[in-house]
Amino acid sequence: MTLTSYNKIDDKASVTDIVNTDYRTADVFRNHGIDFCCGGKWSLKMMCEIKGLDIDSLKRELEDSTRDIYLPNNLKFEDWSIDFLTDYIVNVHHQYLRKVLPETKSHLSEFVEGHKDKFEYLPNVLKTFNDLSDEMIPHLEEEETIIFTYIRQIAHAYRSRESYVSLLVRTLRKPVENVMQREHQSVNRFLCLLRQFTNDYTPPEKACTSHKVAFSKLKEIDNDLVQHLHLENDILFPRAIAIEKELLELNNG
Repeated sequence: MTLTSYNKIDDKASVTDIVNTDYRTADVFRNHGIDFCCGGKWSLKMMCEIKGLDIDSLKRELEDSTRDIYLPNNLKFEDWSIDFLTDYIVNVHHQYLRKVLPETKSHLSEFVEGHKDKFEYLPNVLKTFNDLSDEMIPHLEEEETIIFTYIRQIAHAYRSRESYVSLLVRTLRKPVENVMQREHQSVNRFLCLLRQFTNDYTPPEKACTSHKVAFSKLKEIDNDLVQHLHLENDILFPRAIAIEKELLELNNG
């Protein structure tokens, strides 16, 4: 069972307080051109009057942005079929990254430009995140169009015991282990650098709201990538490699 909860928004609270309570609301305010940092001292109700916005509509957007979805801790991903597992990775983790990486890249660039003189480590954070983002987008495409397609093909042939199964793995074999070792190690290296530069995403004392939002977004991406890589490195790829090994042994037998 998947459980969903929402955080109620108080229209008497200031914009800054709303964002400090839940950093995910920052994107909603940014989309409406509302300053949530130094200029966010007005109450939500007053800000809507100033901007001519419908407060009920904005509150719904804010509450939707704070939606928490909980998955049971005892989900046995290792028992899922390869088709379902790859679909889950693509539709949950890949789609999340395709949306959040460009958004965060843009927001982080603006934040760093305005704060780099005060915090000298921020350009390193921005460069590392940009390198991570630039590597991940083509990597997602490669996984979906080449690696996952290949894994599904050999899994289907293996299950159905098709007569051409040995030929399939011999002619279509892709470097699953190389992808896992080379590209995923690179992602882990970028994450380690981000954690080092940000003190594990801990804002400095008296950090402004924008600083806190930036670090919270980076931590959210880090958490998602850790789960994402776990599903691939520890479950999906080892299963695919085991199938490859057995099919190649059959081919050589």
